[in-house]
Amino acid sequence: MPDAIARIAVSSVPYWVDRPYDYRVPDALIAGCVPGVRVHVPFSSGNRRREGIVLALRDRSDCEPEKLKEVTEVLDSQPVLTQQQIQLALFMRERFFCTVYDAVRSMLPVGLWFDRDGHRRVQDRTVEIIRLLVSGEEASDMAAAMRKKTPAQARLLAELSPYGEMPLRELLLFTGCARTTANKIVESGIAEVISREVFRIPSFTAGERRPMPVLNDEQQLAFDGLDELSCRNKASVALLEGITGSGKTSVYIRLIDSVLRRGKSAVLLVPEIALTPQMLQTFSSYFGDDIAVLHSSLSPGERYDEWKRLKSGRAHVAIGTRSAVFAPVENLGVLIIDEEQEDTYRSENTPRYDAKDVAKFRCYKSGCLLVLGSATPDVESRYFAETGKYSRFVLRKRFNEMELPEVTVVDLKQELRAGNDGSISSFLRGELQTNIDRGEQSILFLNRRGAHKLVTCGECGYIYKCPKCSVSLTYHSVNRRLICHYCGYTRRVDDACPDCGGILKYVGAGTQLVEEELHRLFPDSGVIRMDADVLSASMTHEQVFERFRTENIPIMIGTQMVTKGLNFENVTLVGVLSADQSLYSGDFRAAEKTFSLITQVIGRSGRGRKAGRAVIQTFTPTNEVIRQAAKQDYESFYQSEIRIRALQESPPFTDLISITASGPVEHLVVEACRFIRKRLSGLLSSGKKTELLGPTPLAVVRVNNLFRYRVMVKCSADATIRSAVSGVITECSTDKRFRGISFYADNDPEF
Repeated sequence: MPDAIARIAVSSVPYWVDRPYDYRVPDALIAGCVPGVRVHVPFSSGNRRREGIVLALRDRSDCEPEKLKEVTEVLDSQPVLTQQQIQLALFMRERFFCTVYDAVRSMLPVGLWFDRDGHRRVQDRTVEIIRLLVSGEEASDMAAAMRKKTPAQARLLAELSPYGEMPLRELLLFTGCARTTANKIVESGIAEVISREVFRIPSFTAGERRPMPVLNDEQQLAFDGLDELSCRNKASVALLEGITGSGKTSVYIRLIDSVLRRGKSAVLLVPEIALTPQMLQTFSSYFGDDIAVLHSSLSPGERYDEWKRLKSGRAHVAIGTRSAVFAPVENLGVLIIDEEQEDTYRSENTPRYDAKDVAKFRCYKSGCLLVLGSATPDVESRYFAETGKYSRFVLRKRFNEMELPEVTVVDLKQELRAGNDGSISSFLRGELQTNIDRGEQSILFLNRRGAHKLVTCGECGYIYKCPKCSVSLTYHSVNRRLICHYCGYTRRVDDACPDCGGILKYVGAGTQLVEEELHRLFPDSGVIRMDADVLSASMTHEQVFERFRTENIPIMIGTQMVTKGLNFENVTLVGVLSADQSLYSGDFRAAEKTFSLITQVIGRSGRGRKAGRAVIQTFTPTNEVIRQAAKQDYESFYQSEIRIRALQESPPFTDLISITASGPVEHLVVEACRFIRKRLSGLLSSGKKTELLGPTPLAVVRVNNLFRYRVMVKCSADATIRSAVSGVITECSTDKRFRGISFYADNDPEF
């Protein structure tokens, strides 16, 4: 009988040596060593023990049999990855330039991994159950007969007999009996004690059960089209484009219900953790315990148990943020990405994956429907819908038949001329006062936390900068500290300029400063702030939003967390305090991001029965993007933006791949990037049309004492180009000249 050979992806190996390695499987481990289980193997010349995952089994190897090392231990009793998930890990390696094990780690919950001592980080939670081995009537009769002789055993049996089984701890608590009493009943053969697994389910405010939502004509038309696509059992992508408040969530609910009725599962992604509690409350009203939640704010135990509920089929609907795209549901019927235009669906850490690309792969392999939903779709998604690559369904009216908010654009230059240098214009102040008088609520959006963007000396021009990063420090007034939002460096602010002793000047407003200004303007009205500083300090997203709703707090000021997906019926006014902030970032997507942010936050107003209003404050009121956002005219914006993209030859008309070098010595990093460009130029010169850009520094060139430069490849990406990029990374990573420099590639990178 030939030896069984396992192809294994090994952990903790660098990208440039990552590949499946062949290991011989000893006879004693053959039964358990199957694809999808984790194993221990000896690796490298020192035979260090490494964890690995079995990708496939075969009966021969390209290596000489006597040179093959053996698998030493099988770690899982059952596969933790399905065959489709193994294929996904291999796809991610090629697509996102990561190791197979990096991809596997992104799929599995932290609680499933092992610590250095070989123990799993989170253990299964179990509870002892005492269960009758006789009928309830017999147990009741026995209890009556035992009442005089053994009253404690009689009490225990009498309590247990109506139910047949109970948690042992609860039974002892209710009856006041000791464990020895239960042991005697077990020894007599009347009952038995078994261990049963229980799940650590995240706590959230569950909604009251209700019937499926009734759809209006537009929603019904969209649902019918989407449901037809999902019934084909064929991979497809559909764009659900609906203005803010058009009721896309109701369409999602009906679509998921249809999928569940056909015996399949569903996954719903949301862009922010802040949206998850509200989504859970809504969806639990329709699907109850069939929902599992996956996001980074769960404890390791909760996330592990939710993963198990999905994998075992106890739950069929996964709701969560980016990582929920890996939810281990079987028989996937639909995968929905809400607010699909959001950057949060892209991972900034290894593996640098795009959840939309992962979703497309899963839907292709499962033969199911991918739904991309948004009021302001990604320009590329809209283009693919226009060219017929995606199906497209449009909701043009709000579900409650209310009009979109009336928008006023305020010119901040005029405010400065009038002597108002605060963050709240005179017009917005009046609108806020009107809302307070009416008992209605307002949301203000400013995408900068802290109090001031920077602190500078008005006499010598000195600016407090981070010693580790090439950025200025942000002043936080709550603790009077300067903080770097990139590396976390912090220090106290001086009483005077440390260079010349001059008076310090605080420049640029953040959410903390606006909160203080609002307290001065409206001293008798409540104000609540929603940003990362508040959440990390004391409260969760759900607690902040629940306070805003239940206490009817007049004003909420927040960052991007307040711009999308939220539904507060009493909010009738929205203010965008600095509409220009993201417009001139240098990214070719700057206009798209600005339009989307403004449109989304305006859409939080007037979602109930009261008419909504919005105020956009800007220094450039004639800017076309600002004007289009004020009108909430996505079609006009898309037509102008797609023409610019075509002239620039930027996505969707081409692909972008960047190779980034990062190291402590700037000139060596630049030299490495020049080498990368030269090598790529030689490798790609005879192929398809490509354009090489760089070396160029990233927007923030130094972070935590590491300089970052990159080379950009503008191309029509295919296997040949990806292979060339992968080869160059490998070559640079093994070149002694570039020791101490790390390299990574990224698809469609942020600028």
